[in-house]
Amino acid sequence: MNQPGNVSESRLTDKVSDAKKDITGRIKLKLPWIPESIPDPGSIPTGDMPGDKVRIGPQHIQKANVIFPLLLEMLIPVLDENPFQRAVIVVCGGSGVGKSEIASIMSYYLNHLGVGSYTLSGDNYPHRIPKYNDAERILVFRKSAIDGLISQGLYFEGIQGILKEIQESGNDSNPEWVNKYPWLSVYQSAGREGLRNYLGTPNEIDFNELTGIISQFKNGENRIFLKRMGREDTELWYDAVDFSNKNVIIIEWTHGNNHNLKGVDIPILLNSTPQETLEHRRSRNRDGATDSPFTTMILELEQEMLVSQAPKAKLILSKSSELLSYIEFLRLMIKEKE
Repeated sequence: MNQPGNVSESRLTDKVSDAKKDITGRIKLKLPWIPESIPDPGSIPTGDMPGDKVRIGPQHIQKANVIFPLLLEMLIPVLDENPFQRAVIVVCGGSGVGKSEIASIMSYYLNHLGVGSYTLSGDNYPHRIPKYNDAERILVFRKSAIDGLISQGLYFEGIQGILKEIQESGNDSNPEWVNKYPWLSVYQSAGREGLRNYLGTPNEIDFNELTGIISQFKNGENRIFLKRMGREDTELWYDAVDFSNKNVIIIEWTHGNNHNLKGVDIPILLNSTPQETLEHRRSRNRDGATDSPFTTMILELEQEMLVSQAPKAKLILSKSSELLSYIEFLRLMIKEKE
């Protein structure tokens, strides 16, 4: 005969089981999923990055419609396995590739299915606001570059003045200047390696804070403080966000597939080349995007990181809205370099 406590515990277990069936049942009822019309894309709620300009266009809807049916199928076992019916998705890719827009559309679709979704921007979680982080990147590059010259015995008398002029012109990262100053090849190579050890690492980004938020969410916390970071010193604050009716967080972020970020269930990679990324950034005037040699170097290093992390992605989508296997993705990368 069951003890009263066991009966109560059994009923609680049944309630949790019924809740799971309710959430995943809603998804199963919509399979195979048919794309919805979006009457006013401008009315779709977007991510939580202060001041970010998100403009949803037909190409973003097209890509979201390719990803979403597969995402729904992947979500069912993840939601069923979590005791609070919660899952974390990441949409990653180069800056300006459309992460914000596509993540927002997929959150919109989930909410319409009755699966509560919140779009979170990872760009709130660097240690420094953009202008200071940009300055730190340049400092890391130049310090590492000069260290490289010293280690190779190339930091000769009078080089400080030459370097100062080149740095002031913004050309110390320009490979074309190696023809005039051959020692710049050592400078640039060492600086690039220094940047590689900074970009997308815990030195630049507070992965622990975002991992902690994911952990709170997946462990059933209903009220979570989320960081907001704008572009000025005074634009740093926290909002208490209600997750009581949310089953999914979609993180849109270049570094969302980074091994330092823990707890992600379904990483999605949007592919683009550094050249395409720069064009998109320029069209949005993202952080005053230019085609400077240093910006080009940053985008190339980001692309290296995305390629190295690609094996973890559950879905990879090409620029032309085609789903790619990892092998197909690698072939595309090789072709783009030719």
